[in-house]
Amino acid sequence: MPSNQPIVLLREVSGDRYLPIWIGAVEATAIAFAQQGVVPPRPLTHDLMKDVLEATGNELTEVQITEVKDGVFFANLVFDSGAEVSARPSDSIALALRTGTRIVCADEVLDEAGLAVPAEQEDEVEKFREFLDQVTPEDFDAPQG
Repeated sequence: MPSNQPIVLLREVSGDRYLPIWIGAVEATAIAFAQQGVVPPRPLTHDLMKDVLEATGNELTEVQITEVKDGVFFANLVFDSGAEVSARPSDSIALALRTGTRIVCADEVLDEAGLAVPAEQEDEVEKFREFLDQVTPEDFDAPQG
């Protein structure tokens, strides 16, 4: 992004909408580590939260993206005991990835902040993603003239 701020892009399971949520660099790193299966030498905060939940016998059953106000997203962590805890979506997503918990989003949030990407554009995005996976920085070296 032009602002160099990381973004999480959640995709609707049964639809063509995406939900872009701008997040901080630390949270982006925590999410990327979880996606890539990176295990740091010492637990990050989200790893600690997961370990505490496991040690106390609590289970995170759902992460809910509940609302958006003035461009700020809100989320809840829902536990098997029925308890709900308000949390930032970035932290919630990082924890959900570590625990295998599903992430749901209120329809009102998707209606307000979701972006529709038709299937044909999704194919183009996937092709570009494949290109980025194969390209190296050296591919962009231009001969000096």
